[in-house]
Amino acid sequence: MKNILYLLLTLTVIWGCFSSCSDKGFLDETVTTNLDYNKVFSDSALTEGFLAEIYREVGFDVKGNRFSTISEQLGGLQTACDEAEFRLSSEGIADVQFASGTVNPVIITDDAWRIPYQNIRRVNVFFKGIEQAPLQKSRKDRLKAEARFLRAWYYHIMVRHYGGVPLIGDTIYSNDDKTKDTRDTFDDCLKYIINECETAASEPNLPVKPSGTYYGRVGSGACKALIARMKLYAASPLYNGNSDIVAGTNVPAELVGYPEYSKERWKEAMDAAYNVIALGRYSLYVLQTDPTNNNRPDPGHGFYALFQALENIYKPGSLVESILDDRSLGRVARESWFQPPSRGAAKSGFIYQNLADAFPMKNGKPISDPASGYDPNNPYANRDPRFYNTVAHDQTMIAYPPNNIPEPINVYLNADGSSSGKDAVHQGTPTGYYINKMVSRIRAANAVHGDNEETPILRFAEIYMAYAEAMNEYEIGDGNGSQIVLPTDKTYEVLKAIRERGGIEAGTDGMYGLKPNMTRLEMRQAIRDERRIEFAIEGHRFFDVRRWKIAEQTDNQMMAGMEVRLKPDGGKSYTRFNVRQRVFRKAMYFWPIPYGETSKSPNLIQNPNY
Repeated sequence: MKNILYLLLTLTVIWGCFSSCSDKGFLDETVTTNLDYNKVFSDSALTEGFLAEIYREVGFDVKGNRFSTISEQLGGLQTACDEAEFRLSSEGIADVQFASGTVNPVIITDDAWRIPYQNIRRVNVFFKGIEQAPLQKSRKDRLKAEARFLRAWYYHIMVRHYGGVPLIGDTIYSNDDKTKDTRDTFDDCLKYIINECETAASEPNLPVKPSGTYYGRVGSGACKALIARMKLYAASPLYNGNSDIVAGTNVPAELVGYPEYSKERWKEAMDAAYNVIALGRYSLYVLQTDPTNNNRPDPGHGFYALFQALENIYKPGSLVESILDDRSLGRVARESWFQPPSRGAAKSGFIYQNLADAFPMKNGKPISDPASGYDPNNPYANRDPRFYNTVAHDQTMIAYPPNNIPEPINVYLNADGSSSGKDAVHQGTPTGYYINKMVSRIRAANAVHGDNEETPILRFAEIYMAYAEAMNEYEIGDGNGSQIVLPTDKTYEVLKAIRERGGIEAGTDGMYGLKPNMTRLEMRQAIRDERRIEFAIEGHRFFDVRRWKIAEQTDNQMMAGMEVRLKPDGGKSYTRFNVRQRVFRKAMYFWPIPYGETSKSPNLIQNPNY
């Protein structure tokens, strides 16, 4: 038993009011008080509260402050890849290890192993206890379907990090039991996750997308979406024909993927994504005006709003894209991670110039295209609206307390090179940028008031783009990718829809800046570029560059920043500068299994090249 008081507080609010309190759960190991196993599962409210607690950590792996310590607020996966520079710390945190290429089993955090297994154990306890709970059968069946998905979800987190892991089924280990110490294959884990999701989705009492008092819980749509995500991973180069990854090691290829490539895995991924699309219950949240400002035109406002779902002004519209949310965030959580020092934040990463350059202009053309209209002397003008909803740059308007009225941030240097204030480049930010993704426009991190926040961790845009990617790769098949993609191809339709929602202009040709008649290889790159933009800072990029097996290029390069300086005539100059040479080793395609686990379980094979 860990933290009985927290259990009692949690059960007071059961589900709807997740907060940013301690992440510790309950009934974790041994019951030592009078609030024991039988009492929990002989009370319907306590039973449901037990399940609610298992939801609490569904988004821990992609939180922007994942690597924080008790004493320091730090970054997450965005600072562990080529998206953002980490905040300097006296502790050797995981993002620093990945940036410097020093990650190893001894020093790596164990959260991706420990937290999923803790919650898998809780699910197994729940399955045992719910049979005695005083609930109607239909209610039990629905709750069991939710729990089955949650167990699959936590396994999927481990598989994304490690490949195949030990599957423990319904076993509830006690302190004296010998736990399973051999890894199951990647395929076994994939099949287990898919089977759990299919079983949960087939439960008649589980709706596709829960609403009303059940909003925030798992539905059958989330089950199908997780299947689509996992099948996309299985089809991707890191897993689909991976003999080169284990070459020169004693690690069986089956532990981390499939030794032989099969293009049919792309077909399975495409079909799985289409199964979600065909439900007809999800769509992109398209909104091109700002309802908080007299509905003035605001291209791409829906992209901003979908991360502000708890703002009453957006309900129910913003929920059409959400499939699964992390509802554990408290008041101004994301603002406290990402906003600049003047707002009491700047703790969880600073966007690199490399990511800023990836955003096209508002006409959809890349900044390298002479026809794009990009002006290096005015680099923040006329960009893809998603740029402004992701990147905080010099003069970005950000809410300022006490009244949360937006004011510009000063990132520039004075003409003599001195700092303009606490937000300036080389003082507040090492790159010249802050993170603006998912951050509220109407609240500062150091504001007194604010609401709890939630973050979509499965959303329709991911499934839609997975469909396009899988379709394109299946069409490439065993060929060289030189086939021409017709304008009517579904891949174009998906990319145009994503760009339209983001606020990019259609153009006279209706192509939203996309090159017409791309080859399949060009379409592959276009899809990857769009994913980089659309899902920036959401935790996808870290895994995308690995599953595409391109991290040896993306995370093995010099990362840059932008120095903005006042000129004597009152204008500003913009100078690119080097920030950090990131280092990537082949081993880093997978996380190392923590040494604490392999040392006590000799049969637990370590990942390749560690």
